[in-house]
Amino acid sequence: MKDATVPFTNNQGERDLRMTKVQQKISGYFRSLDGAKRFARLRSYILTCQKNGIDAPLALQMLFEGKRPSFASN
Repeated sequence: MKDATVPFTNNQGERDLRMTKVQQKISGYFRSLDGAKRFARLRSYILTCQKNGIDAPLALQMLFEGKRPSFASN
C-alpha cells in the first residue's frame, strides 16, 4: 500500500506463465524434462530482457553471440 512501484495485481506473473501453458496445450506435453527446462530457461531469459528494455530478437542475437545484457551480473 505504501510502495507505488509494486504492481496492483499479479497479472504480469500470470502472463509470463501463459506461454508455457499454451506450448503445453499445443503439443500436448513436453517431450522430455530436459526440453521443458530448456524452454523455461529460454523463455525466462527473453522475458527478463524485455522487462529491461531489450527486445526479443536482440536478446536472442546477444545470447547466440555470447554477449551478456547490461543488466546481467558477471
